[in-house]
Amino acid sequence: MIWLVAEDEADIRMLVATMIQVWGHDTVVFENGQKVWEWLDTVDSSTDGMKVPDLILMDIRMPGKKGNELARRMRTMAQMKEIPIVLMTAFALSQAERQEMMTAGGVDQIISKPLPDFEQLRQTLHDLIDKKRAEANGSS
Repeated sequence: MIWLVAEDEADIRMLVATMIQVWGHDTVVFENGQKVWEWLDTVDSSTDGMKVPDLILMDIRMPGKKGNELARRMRTMAQMKEIPIVLMTAFALSQAERQEMMTAGGVDQIISKPLPDFEQLRQTLHDLIDKKRAEANGSS
């Protein structure tokens, strides 16, 4: 599996990417939202069925583009519609903000920083992947 990580804080980015690799997954790592946006341009214009990640884990507040803006764009792309999107934040969000990101923005889950215990996080993310796959298989 390939997981996309987008996080502007270098220490958190390195920690999360390393943790995912320890779990046995490959990573595609971006340091800010603008880099993800540019990568999405490449995916969108690809004609050869470019491989997309199995899970997307992004910070909400990043330079360039915010995680929720990226999620909204991803949900408009056919090859990204069913991929689980998880946003991370160190900031308090109102219930209305969370609801908007999860309904209008297509976000599947929002995780608060500091991140939970790594085993708990791993289980949460794998459960989300399983749920999204089951939904996709049930709708085909």
